[in-house]
Amino acid sequence: MQTGDLIRVNEFCLHHQIEISFVQSLHRSGLIDIIQTEEKLCVPTDQLPELEKMVRLYYEMDINMEGIETISYLLNRMNQMQNQITELNNRLHSYEEDKE
Repeated sequence: MQTGDLIRVNEFCLHHQIEISFVQSLHRSGLIDIIQTEEKLCVPTDQLPELEKMVRLYYEMDINMEGIETISYLLNRMNQMQNQITELNNRLHSYEEDKE
């Protein structure tokens, strides 16, 4: 992974005015990845939307870490189920087209 694909945790926390320990807690819970490069902790940029969502849940909505873990799990599960529904609908449409 290139360093351009990473953002430093301390810069993210400074920008959002949050504690570094919060991001580390998310990492310990397995909700985000943290990569250490040159003695600095970084987060992949593709995880920024999820990280920002979790910051809002915690700081703006006062949802605790366990609640964030639960919400994250349920949203991921819903996305998996939606993808499965889409796949099944596509398969069903292909069978219906074959009958015609």
